[in-house]
Amino acid sequence: MAQTEKNRITRFAEYLVGGTLYFWIGYGLFAVAYSVFGWNWFWAKVLGDVVGRTVNYGIQRYWAFNDASLKEAEHIQRYTLITVVSIVVDYAIVSGLTLAGISPYLGQLVSAGFFTVWNYLWYKYWVFPKK
Repeated sequence: MAQTEKNRITRFAEYLVGGTLYFWIGYGLFAVAYSVFGWNWFWAKVLGDVVGRTVNYGIQRYWAFNDASLKEAEHIQRYTLITVVSIVVDYAIVSGLTLAGISPYLGQLVSAGFFTVWNYLWYKYWVFPKK
């Protein structure tokens, strides 16, 4: 296997670790807030997303897409921008499915599948690009 091929596979695996932690931390906090404390699905999801996305940023920046040449302020701005766009799309997916009678638990799984590909491409080519 060529070195560049191995690097791509390794980077994608590391990206998946960050995404998996983001999903399960966010999903777990959502479940507690929504099912245990009776919060509205929207606010429960906000809580899970804030904590999960914070963990995800650290993993993506300092492990999966670690590059000493990246300027901290530049990729923080890019990460924030793509996160805001992603949140709007994510909440539209979950909201639409919830309005259609589908559980927000399932809606989050559907959304996570979409964002696994969406975020990887954005992170790799725009947020944390190799210089």
